[in-house]
Amino acid sequence: MTAPPTDARHCALRLRAAVSALTRRLRSALPETSISVAKLSVLARLHQEPLTPTELASRERVRLQSLSRLIAELEADGWLKREADPADGRRSSLSLTPLGVRQLTADVHRREASLLVAIDAALSPDEQALLLQACALLDRVGDALADAPVPAKAGRLVAR
Repeated sequence: MTAPPTDARHCALRLRAAVSALTRRLRSALPETSISVAKLSVLARLHQEPLTPTELASRERVRLQSLSRLIAELEADGWLKREADPADGRRSSLSLTPLGVRQLTADVHRREASLLVAIDAALSPDEQALLLQACALLDRVGDALADAPVPAKAGRLVAR
């Protein structure tokens, strides 16, 4: 028996639904003391490279005003620091402090631990190998998304 042909539209629908459901379940499995998704995203972004608040807002796709309170909270917690740009004193650069790196690392490890337990309980070794192959495919899709222009108006995806 051969598998039915795949269709990119159906694949996109299923992928979005599966990733969304997994993300929700990961969030609900974490203790209340975990870093919020918004803070985690900012910390992860700043772990890659220091950014100005404007650059950070642009990459996070939020308005600077929306991000300002979050930045202030992370600064007050000692997780990120702000330094003046030597070339332009009006600009500042945000980067993680050593405490911020430790907090980010600890939270990522907690999230990975819950995934480890679920994968070990739900998947056979062969399925785990298949999941690793799927992760490589997801990386390629992510790279393609980063390189692709955003459509002006996306049509609604409907499973066939």
